[in-house]
Amino acid sequence: MIRIVVLAMPGGLASSLAITLDTLQTANAFSRQSGKREAFEVRTFEVTRTTTCRFREGDVVIVPGLGTTTQAELVACLVGPMGQRAVKLVRAARAAGAIVVASCASTFILAEAGLLKGRRATTTWWLAPVFRQSYPDVELVTEQIVVADWPVATAGAAMAQMDLMLAVIAKFAGVRISQACARYLLLDHRSSQAPYMAITFLAGQDGRIARAESWLRKNIDRKVTMDDLAAAAGLSPRTFARRLKAVCDLSPVRFAQRIRAEVATMLRQTTSLSVDEISRRVGYAEPSTLRRLLRRDAHPM
Repeated sequence: MIRIVVLAMPGGLASSLAITLDTLQTANAFSRQSGKREAFEVRTFEVTRTTTCRFREGDVVIVPGLGTTTQAELVACLVGPMGQRAVKLVRAARAAGAIVVASCASTFILAEAGLLKGRRATTTWWLAPVFRQSYPDVELVTEQIVVADWPVATAGAAMAQMDLMLAVIAKFAGVRISQACARYLLLDHRSSQAPYMAITFLAGQDGRIARAESWLRKNIDRKVTMDDLAAAAGLSPRTFARRLKAVCDLSPVRFAQRIRAEVATMLRQTTSLSVDEISRRVGYAEPSTLRRLLRRDAHPM
């Protein structure tokens, strides 16, 4: 039996904690139904100034998502006593041989503890630029919902906790149990955060990038170059590319593709236009080009 240690942060997302406990309980139920013993022994600890845990090799330590909604809140959490205690706990867990996983802004706790150094990881899309700047020694894969670089694993924005738990269950209880949990709880298979990333939200953090985004949406049916976008932002191409990467964690090409895909998906869902017409309206002469883009980013079309 695998011992699961859930570290519940004060003010953390109740939904993330509930998802963790519910999916593990469901996995145990399916294990019993298959004639086996329960796969997981689950213990939950609220992180306080004095929280201590004795970790052992083979434990799985789970940090559900934080409830932070701004960068300032996240920083305050990380430097505060509870954040520092959580950092010490996950560092001690890993030193003892435990596996450590986290989702959403809690991935910053793992990074602060040094557990992601030299590893692949993901985080919540809206904090990805902050993460990349703060932890340059981590290979950030923003668009993936779950990145399992065992003995650590990370997941994206808040509800990616569901996907993270399915990955944990698959590794330690088997793929069949994980698939049964997904069907029972109506959890769709998802691999990318891309369809959920709000480019307008990210671009709005830099007035010049927001100007380029607004211009592109007004000229969505045109063929657009990086020079065009830079001119709309009032920046040199090099400066535009650098600021876009810092704010949106995207190259100019991906920036334009993501906005075109977003508009195309909206038109598909809200109009009766054909795919050919939608393709023309978002600047693609060939519908096959748009279809490939949407398949890559997992947008329905």
